[in-house]
Amino acid sequence: MTVEFNTAQGAASTTAPVQTEAEFKNDPTATLEGVRGKDVTKAAKRLLKESAERGGGSIQMQDVVKIYPGSTKRALDDFNLDIKPGEMVVLLGGSGCGKSTALRSLAGLEDIQGGRIMVGGQDVTGVPVNKREMAMVFQAYSLFPHMTALENVAFGLEVRGMGREERRKVAMEQLELVGLADQAKKYTQQMSGGQQQRVALARALAIKPRVLLLDEPLSALDAKVRVQLRDEIRRIQLNTGTTTVFVTHDQEEALAVADRIGVMNKGKIEQIAAPQDLYQRPATEYVATFIGLTNRLPGASNGDEAVVFGQRLPVLPGSAKGDAVTVLVRPENLTLSLPSRNDSNVGERARVEVIHFLGSLVRVDTVVTSGEYLRWNKGNQLKVTVQLPASELPAGLAIGDNVVVAPRPVAALAC
Repeated sequence: MTVEFNTAQGAASTTAPVQTEAEFKNDPTATLEGVRGKDVTKAAKRLLKESAERGGGSIQMQDVVKIYPGSTKRALDDFNLDIKPGEMVVLLGGSGCGKSTALRSLAGLEDIQGGRIMVGGQDVTGVPVNKREMAMVFQAYSLFPHMTALENVAFGLEVRGMGREERRKVAMEQLELVGLADQAKKYTQQMSGGQQQRVALARALAIKPRVLLLDEPLSALDAKVRVQLRDEIRRIQLNTGTTTVFVTHDQEEALAVADRIGVMNKGKIEQIAAPQDLYQRPATEYVATFIGLTNRLPGASNGDEAVVFGQRLPVLPGSAKGDAVTVLVRPENLTLSLPSRNDSNVGERARVEVIHFLGSLVRVDTVVTSGEYLRWNKGNQLKVTVQLPASELPAGLAIGDNVVVAPRPVAALAC
């Protein structure tokens, strides 16, 4: 039996009888029908009703400066971030870019040396951690091994003085949300890593935080479980409407779950935008090369369009002008053909080095053979990667074959 949520009506339905706590704990044959019954129905209704209130967790980090003791370098350098209520924003960047520092500063775990932090319109800059109405999930689960999943989730509610029956109902509601209601009586060391992380997420949500903070929560899991759990986190976040900040260094993870992604570099956000906008219209060279694969190709630009390998293509706002610029072209925005079938003056001859079969897609690594580009690339071979549907790969193409590579007329950044 499952509890079915109707988000449009803000209700849940079930007909199972309510089971008391004593029955649940003392009866070894006891099922979870009771705790997923009427009490959970009421709790689920409360959850949906209160999600709008929790959505009041707007965030503004304004000109925040963080300098660690003993250092003169700014870990956060006039850092600014504005998040709408109910939004999931992912901070993405390499090691040392400041993304975890930003999260910990928001949580109150780090003192800041400048700027201010607003949550729901209130200044929380000097407010202690336990007064900020936030919950944080780390990559280490930090669960109590001597407690069951239900007891772990209920622990924070007990600390806050909630009565036994009420906290039990709320804890079961959260376990239901993360798909672990049938594991409530298990000790956490009996669970897989993915299940333990779900318990940690349920525990964080149980206190009904205005803001949920996730610090690389999936990095300790294997690839398959990571994909499953990241999708589950997104589902839960949409269901609860909790404002969420998610820190990761995994590009695919960020692109899959975010409403917006903030790409960080040297203590600042280089660009923040929806995943598709960030990928297709990068504002800086750093963003273009950090997100996804990018070819650096020689060209000329007048600020409105560029010429690359004989092809004219529009350029993105902020592009450089000049007779010798670098144009950043995505692999899927290139074509590949056999020389005998290329009857245009567009494109450059290249040699196939590696062919990667990726199911429905094929990625082909090539080297441009013209000496002109050898000189442009400071004596190094100009390597170009092309990605295309497997159905468009020339029949019989093999390593060492000569091909013609040409850009599609898709907007790119010139720098």
